[in-house]
Amino acid sequence: MICEQNNAALRHLDDDTIIGWMHGDEPDNAQELHDKSGYGPPVLPEKIVESFHRMHSADSSRPIMLNLGQGVAWDGWYGRGSRSNHPEDYPKYVEGCDIVSFDIYPVVHDNKRVIGRLDYVARGVERLIQWTGGKKVVWNCLECTHISNPDRKPTPAEVRSEAWMSIIYGTQGLIYFVHQFKPTFREAGLLDDAEMLDAITSLNNQITQLAPVLHEPSVTGAVSMRLFRESDSLTTLVKRHDGVIYVFVVEMKGLATSAEFKINSSNAISIEVLGENRSILSEAGSFHDRFSPWDVHLYRVRNQPVYNK
Repeated sequence: MICEQNNAALRHLDDDTIIGWMHGDEPDNAQELHDKSGYGPPVLPEKIVESFHRMHSADSSRPIMLNLGQGVAWDGWYGRGSRSNHPEDYPKYVEGCDIVSFDIYPVVHDNKRVIGRLDYVARGVERLIQWTGGKKVVWNCLECTHISNPDRKPTPAEVRSEAWMSIIYGTQGLIYFVHQFKPTFREAGLLDDAEMLDAITSLNNQITQLAPVLHEPSVTGAVSMRLFRESDSLTTLVKRHDGVIYVFVVEMKGLATSAEFKINSSNAISIEVLGENRSILSEAGSFHDRFSPWDVHLYRVRNQPVYNK
């Protein structure tokens, strides 16, 4: 577990159950006043940096995690109170951690500017990597229950899309928010949802199996993509592992579309679409595929193409 570094926890420094320390959750949001009469400003970034150094002084053997709120992805988040629309706070916040994460839940969101905008998840990951200069570990949280929206919960396909767009944009770890508050309170709501539990188990297994591929450097020049409408948007990640090319693709606007992919090879090659029980035969290295809204396709090129980086 990753937990608060309190006096009780510090008495267990030799217990490898504790793998890291954590700041208080979402310090960038407005903080409830001690008398419960309302909310004050967020915790100052300087205070987070001070706490970071204090925790490291108490135990330098474990990383310190900071989980931030939805202001990472959405500047208009009013829950930051007096610091709403101040993204310039975040580069200072991220100095106070070894691992930085954030959460935004667009499927179950209550604001029309965010509802259904799954791409906000990728935007937050991208910004954290920019703010840390790519020098710190970036994680992010994903929705998988109603949370506080009794009328809507994510589908397995939406969770899969959020996970893979996060990976493509550079996240190194996924945290599932498993609690549900409405329509009924369930501490571990994910475990009570057989369909979603099965879907996330399969998703995690697939990501784990592909981890050696994902840890490879990204490849340029091996694959090109042609969209048929200027308004379309697909995001891609290309890797090479053991001489095999992998192409990970997510549709990013919630629109049905299609695209042509060109593998830099003059040979006929077979493209396996991972997890979909289908293959695409490519002549001269080109192939087409269709995408439903927020769709994910993961391609493995069976024969090694010839290309220049």
